[in-house]
Amino acid sequence: MATLSSSKHCCSSSSVYSSSSSFGFHQPQRNIPFPVVSQKRLGSKSVSWQSKCSPSSNVILMQDGALATKRAATDEAPPSKLKEGLLGLGDLAKKKIFPALFALYYEDCLPEHFTIFGYARSKMTDAELRNIVSKTLTCRIDKRENCSEKMEQFLNRCFYHSGQYDSQQNFVELDKKLKEHEAGRVASRLFYLSIPPNIFVDAVKCASLSASAANGWTRVIVEKPFGRDSESSAALTRALKQYLEEDQIFRIDHYLGKELVENLSVLRFSNLIFEPLWSRQYIRNVQLIFSEDFGTEGRGGDIMQNHLLQILALFAMETPVSLDAEDIRNEKVKVLRSMKPLRIDDVVIGQYKSHTKGGVSYPGYTDDKTVPKDSLTPTFAAAALFIDNARWDGVPFLMKAGKALHNRRAEIRVQFRHVPGNLYNRNFGTDLDRATNELVIRVQPDEAIYLKINNKVPGLGMRLDRSNLNLLYKARYSKEIPDAYERLLLDAVEGERRLFIRSDELDAAWSLFTPVLKELEEKKIIPEYYPYGSRGPVGAHYLAARYNVKWGDIGVDE
Repeated sequence: MATLSSSKHCCSSSSVYSSSSSFGFHQPQRNIPFPVVSQKRLGSKSVSWQSKCSPSSNVILMQDGALATKRAATDEAPPSKLKEGLLGLGDLAKKKIFPALFALYYEDCLPEHFTIFGYARSKMTDAELRNIVSKTLTCRIDKRENCSEKMEQFLNRCFYHSGQYDSQQNFVELDKKLKEHEAGRVASRLFYLSIPPNIFVDAVKCASLSASAANGWTRVIVEKPFGRDSESSAALTRALKQYLEEDQIFRIDHYLGKELVENLSVLRFSNLIFEPLWSRQYIRNVQLIFSEDFGTEGRGGDIMQNHLLQILALFAMETPVSLDAEDIRNEKVKVLRSMKPLRIDDVVIGQYKSHTKGGVSYPGYTDDKTVPKDSLTPTFAAAALFIDNARWDGVPFLMKAGKALHNRRAEIRVQFRHVPGNLYNRNFGTDLDRATNELVIRVQPDEAIYLKINNKVPGLGMRLDRSNLNLLYKARYSKEIPDAYERLLLDAVEGERRLFIRSDELDAAWSLFTPVLKELEEKKIIPEYYPYGSRGPVGAHYLAARYNVKWGDIGVDE
């Protein structure tokens, strides 16, 4: 368990819980937690949170996965300027949450006075926790001169408390420690839920009844999976809403915090050249691609239903009334509700098999000791989706996501229509796709935005070439790009919900995928096998060809 403090510019505290997630288009054997957090008696609307607030806060971290952040305000600070939280020291906490909190502290984005407590069943001293956390921290490349000093200050605010997740008495003891750090000030709490699913309910119930903020607001960050289908997702939401209002629940999808995803709306709505083109009149297809070059390694996922569908909604939505969170989420919900039912004929699933390359043997998915030998769990999925509205009628939105593929990437590819009556068709030959303009938004790695255009090669002849107008972030901007968790944690602290998923968004997303998931499970459809390190199942290419599309990530230019 650890305690963390922050600087004067960002001042709130909260408790956070997250659960690990696995990759796969559908994983029916997975148990889904039904968390219950924080009592409605706190009233989410009674206290608001503003950035650059007073410099005092406390944070509590729960090992085994839960994170709680706590913030105490100075005597002059209003109730809206305080918060408290819990954070766990599981894999997510060590790799993402602690480094993100430290980065926010390092950049002066946390309150001046804050404390972080870690909470778990295992016994650990404050010093042991700090030693573990210290190995996960790094400093910003442009401010590293004060790195050691900042780390020491950060670690001195980290503490640990051991307890059972189903023991209200242990949470009462935790609450007592939090109040000692609050020193009578008004405090609010943000919980980050990141513990194993089987102890989710017990932990959040105890936190709600025995460790909620007494006179500030309580918010809860919920990590995916948000259910395994419509029914389990709805049950999870009902359980949460027994204790929380909707505006207290922050369903986190870290991909929505990626720099290029957040830049998507800026690119479209603040550049006149793009908005007139953003429709079926000029766009032939849109591709959302997520690939990883490693296997599950003991973990199994929800990339398509969560990451890619959320990005699709942001991409395709109409212009919102404002940048207010509810206005943006309203438009996203409209997109999801306008989507045509997904047919199983428009879905391809795959599973990677063992493969030897360059003398190195790579195991198949079912070679993993944690996976049944007869498992039909997909490690790859591709789908063609359509939005039934005036802007996007007839435009295929192709998604694919997979593990153990030939490279690691996440990108959005917008392929425009051919130029009608193109004078230079003969210069491109029969492959008109070579003459097609394409906008690529690369989310990872090497964040970039580039537009493929046609131009003449210098010389006396008429030879055409395709070139990129390229914004490569690392070449244009010297500042390090913040990790997605930094942005999302800061947003949760400040009560900014724009990048978090609302319950009706979740319902609409699951309504789209649940019928197909059930059909795959009931018919026991066998996934198409593909070699480890390949480009995925051949069926994905046939799916794209059915709609006269070629996957952009496997073209000659790539």
